[in-house]
Amino acid sequence: MCGIAGIVGPAAQRSDSRVTLQKMTDVIFHRGPDDEGFFFADGVGLGMRRLSIIDLAGGKQPISNEDGSATVVFNGEIYNYRELRRQLQRDGHFFKTESDTEVIVHLYEELGAECVSKLRGMFGFALWDARNNSLLLARDRLGIKPLYYTQVGDSLIFASEIKAILQHPDVDARLNLEALGNFLTLKYVPAPQTIFDDIWALPPGYLLNYTDGQIRVHQYWDLCFGPARSQRHHENVYAEQLQELLHEAIQLHLISDVPFGAFLSGGIDSSMIVALMSHYLNEPVKTFSVGFTGDGVEFSELPYARIIAERYQTDHYEVLMSAQDFMEVAEKVVWHLDQPIADQAALANYMVADMASRHVKMVLTGEGGDELFAGYARYAGERFSFLGHFVPKGMKPLIRHVIERHLPIPQRPKLALHAITQHGEVARFVHWFPLFNHHHKAELLSSKLKQIIDIAAPEQVFEEHLQRTDADDSLSRMLYLDTKLWLPDDLLARGDKTSMAASIEARVPFLDHMVVEFAAALPPHLKLKRLMRKYLLKKVGVSLLPPEIIRRKKEGFPMPVSIWFRHEARSFVRDLLSPSVINRRGLFDPGYVERLLDRHESGVADYGTHIWALLNVELWHRQFVDK
Repeated sequence: MCGIAGIVGPAAQRSDSRVTLQKMTDVIFHRGPDDEGFFFADGVGLGMRRLSIIDLAGGKQPISNEDGSATVVFNGEIYNYRELRRQLQRDGHFFKTESDTEVIVHLYEELGAECVSKLRGMFGFALWDARNNSLLLARDRLGIKPLYYTQVGDSLIFASEIKAILQHPDVDARLNLEALGNFLTLKYVPAPQTIFDDIWALPPGYLLNYTDGQIRVHQYWDLCFGPARSQRHHENVYAEQLQELLHEAIQLHLISDVPFGAFLSGGIDSSMIVALMSHYLNEPVKTFSVGFTGDGVEFSELPYARIIAERYQTDHYEVLMSAQDFMEVAEKVVWHLDQPIADQAALANYMVADMASRHVKMVLTGEGGDELFAGYARYAGERFSFLGHFVPKGMKPLIRHVIERHLPIPQRPKLALHAITQHGEVARFVHWFPLFNHHHKAELLSSKLKQIIDIAAPEQVFEEHLQRTDADDSLSRMLYLDTKLWLPDDLLARGDKTSMAASIEARVPFLDHMVVEFAAALPPHLKLKRLMRKYLLKKVGVSLLPPEIIRRKKEGFPMPVSIWFRHEARSFVRDLLSPSVINRRGLFDPGYVERLLDRHESGVADYGTHIWALLNVELWHRQFVDK
């Protein structure tokens, strides 16, 4: 696990380019405190920070092939590197190290850019081809590892984190208003956009080729749901196949030359990871969990995590996060994230990663299970979307107004009814639990931004992705969207950035692409059976997990931010979102923000996530634009 950065083109020939590249790698020191390395040639500079996980002594980067014609800097892990290495040696290639990184340059010699199709793992890498004077950037299929870039004139500047790109003197930090509009609906900024104007995220499953000032980006992998229509086996056969795949993925993800453990929330996904790890290890798994306190009360999933820790006799560690902790780390977490993510769990991720870093250098996590096997409430809620067909189109806006303003029911059922009464599939998908729906976003934005930002732009993002998929049922189409957007741009982004902030590697066995492709090919009813979510995964989990874990309601991280914002952190929120601050930014309507805070503090409604989103935007400005 590492952080990479580079400058290619005329900018790499400037006299200050080496100093600039050093600054770019210095600012991501946390991604690789063990070592640094650089490669310079005519028109190119590559740099990296290394977190040593495999081949601790010999895996120094950058790494070149035998004649030096191909040189790579690499962030991630290639889990099938030993198999690839043996094949490449049979083909006559000579290896100088025992690292997985070196496999990439030799595989590139054989296959060119198509080498990525052979890699099983998580990666973001840059490979300089001296023969063609070209650079290849590659990001793994699911977007587990990040990679960003910008073009300045005929030069390409790239890095694992945006803050490294900002170290270049020709790059400015400017707000991308379209991205802000998407964030306010989706809770994240969808790739290839970033919150920074003219800085882009290379999307998952994509390659970028830079040659002579020209950038070409193309997709090399996509998720296919087609086999679900043609294959039909008994569910026990699918369960056996899934179990075999998960065992194989766990074994591959345990390859390491350093101590490791697992994040354990007590949910099905992380609990299954710990159970499978225990099967292959001769010593207790080190497990790490986080809980929360608010207004003197503990809010957490720790009791469930303890059930798994006791069953598998793990070496278990816990940390409790308070409102004071929240206020102390909020700014730091936003800096590490690079851009706003309205996901409160990012702070919990950082706290548990920080604790784990005192004991291990690598962890396995349970991300991906919900997006592969239909774990969210909206998947079951979509089953009731047919009810919207009975409502005349002209009546739907009135019904939504009544739901919004006058229906005395909790927020989540309101959101569900709001989604069902949307017109069309795309609008419905966008409105399953948005941050600010179209109506509220229009009220939130300042009068100036209302004229600039397209309120419905997130629907265009969803529509573009849905045009690419072969999925033809609602569940599969929702899963496709979440796998391509929510998963990489929210969950994996927060997981990578918060774990690397603590200088530990986080691996995600559920997102081994063989598991992902198997899950996509499953018949939909094995993911959502009637209203039972994650049906097949639970069936596999029955032999591994106690009933109270299998049957428990999904909660995610039950962080008490709403309580903190009403009590211990009230002044913190009011200072950052004061009318004078809101007016100075010119992004939001100060009256709307004040009403939102008042309603939240009075207990009339729970706007904890909305407030955290607005705090994200303000803290981001202070960290990246004001400075």
